[in-house]
Amino acid sequence: MSIELKRAFEAPKRGDGHRVLVDRLWPRGVAKADARIDEWPKEVAPSDALRKAFHDGELGWGEFRRRYLAELKTHRETLRPLAERASSDTVTLVFASRDPRHNNAVVLRQYLEMLR
Repeated sequence: MSIELKRAFEAPKRGDGHRVLVDRLWPRGVAKADARIDEWPKEVAPSDALRKAFHDGELGWGEFRRRYLAELKTHRETLRPLAERASSDTVTLVFASRDPRHNNAVVLRQYLEMLR
């Protein structure tokens, strides 16, 4: 099927399929009851140090992407079931970032597609 991306502040829709929060921190202002999150694997989110360096502007997009992919490789077996699920069902990676093109969900989707 597919791996979709959606901001945590957008309302869940039936077509979202299996919704996975991919941030280490719960998004501010989003009620857990309203978010309809099916899975929250905090361990596959970027490390605190990597997240902070990127958001503080210490790392550009390319370096953040490279380092996060290296972190994801240590979680390959944890992520394999999610990649397999995306082969037969819609999986929506839910993220809080304001930038829809430069965030950890974009990198995670690329990684999951490589695992499929």
